Amino acid sequence: MSGESAVDTLDLALLTALRENPRVGVLELSRLLHVARATVAARLQRLEQRGIVTGYGPDIDLAQAGFPVQAFVTLEISQGALDDVAADLAAVPGVLEAFATTGSGDVLCKIAAASHSDLQATLVELTRARSVTRSTSVIVLSTVIEPRALPLLASRASAAGTRAPAFRAED
Repeated sequence: MSGESAVDTLDLALLTALRENPRVGVLELSRLLHVARATVAARLQRLEQRGIVTGYGPDIDLAQAGFPVQAFVTLEISQGALDDVAADLAAVPGVLEAFATTGSGDVLCKIAAASHSDLQATLVELTRARSVTRSTSVIVLSTVIEPRALPLLASRASAAGTRAPAFRAED
């Protein structure tokens, strides 16, 4: 969007309420936000259609689920081999995310493993891909900031577009 915020203050309040109460229903959201149930339902539908809300799945603590070792792996790949490496990475269950990047590496992966030896086996598996020419890994010691989006959205949320007159964003 050209300079315009993708969400307004009501959208942000709705997203915040969903983050804090992920199992809450539309009726309770309308009570929490002091807006009509139909407004909440319409806003949720609009956020989904625009691709801003992409799912409602549970957040999973991988350490508690038996995968306490995490690492970031930078891959250097053969030129033009992004599609090939994407297919190779998708076949490895321990690869949580992968991003094409600029800089000295071509792909940055986030990996989880049950142990250091499991991580080593995953790294060996990654480097067996024909399109991977080199890998560099760093092990995560602790999480400093959990994955988040709300502070960024709040920094750009626009009050101008809110069409729910009864809604008042709390300061």
